[in-house]
Amino acid sequence: MASRRNTKVKLSQYYDQALVVSQTAEPDFTKALRLLNRACNQGDHRAAYALATWYLHGKGNLVTKDLVRAAQLLRQAAESDNPDAAYDLAVSYEKGMGVRKSEKRAARLYLKAALLGDKQSIYHVGRCYQHGVGVKRDRPIAEIWYNRAEKLGFRR
Repeated sequence: MASRRNTKVKLSQYYDQALVVSQTAEPDFTKALRLLNRACNQGDHRAAYALATWYLHGKGNLVTKDLVRAAQLLRQAAESDNPDAAYDLAVSYEKGMGVRKSEKRAARLYLKAALLGDKQSIYHVGRCYQHGVGVKRDRPIAEIWYNRAEKLGFRR
């Protein structure tokens, strides 16, 4: 039991150190990248999501935009019930960014993210049902999801 606790401390430590290093007045993103990779390689899903966002958009001269790598990291983070990762992966599947386009997978991932509390995903589940994106078109169900999104402050 003690070794499992020590591993969690190390994982958290690498990720936390990366956050500190990247949020200083003069951030050392090279060091942050090294720490995030270390945490990710040891299974820290928060680090996987952080790295995924860097690969989705690129990070200056440090990380080149790589949608395939971003999707791999998003998948890893989404498996740990990260709603942001599930949402970003859903967008990737819907648009075919770094993965083979699949509206069905996109709809499932929007639903997962919505059930995890992501407001934007709640709206997109409604949109999927409204337009039959990856699911059978069902306007009454779409309205339920749209109304929920509106109650949470997300407008169509």
